[in-house]
Amino acid sequence: MSAHAIYDHAPIGSTIAWSDGTPRPPERFTKKLAAWQTSNGRGRLIRKQPGKSMGNLSLSSSFTLHKADFGAGGVVAIRVHRTFSLDSSLRFSVVERPAIGSVRVFDRAGEDAELIHLAPHRPAAEEWLSRHGYPRAVREEVTADEVGAAVIEGRAA
Repeated sequence: MSAHAIYDHAPIGSTIAWSDGTPRPPERFTKKLAAWQTSNGRGRLIRKQPGKSMGNLSLSSSFTLHKADFGAGGVVAIRVHRTFSLDSSLRFSVVERPAIGSVRVFDRAGEDAELIHLAPHRPAAEEWLSRHGYPRAVREEVTADEVGAAVIEGRAA
């Protein structure tokens, strides 16, 4: 799939893989492996940003994936995100879609909202929010229409 297809059809909360099509180098080649991992990986789709124009500057639409969290003792110190422009030459695929009935928790309402948690059901989302304290958080249930539409269109991985 192209970056356009992910932007247009993958629901927020999906796990997305990206690749440049090259084979993974052996573990012993640490520098080659690190370079390969830049162009090959996976993450959870947390945000879609429409294109913007500011004077002479024009920014392409893009989407952001959450790759990993690093920390200790239940405290996240670093979050790793990767943003892809729709003109990316990488190939993408939907590895997993959010389950119907699961609840997405966004940091705020509106177009700039970012997924901060994907809970299996509403009580789990409420419990997670009670522990993490996002005062402007918005909850949104994943519907069959949303997940099914992408599969019917033949764009499923």
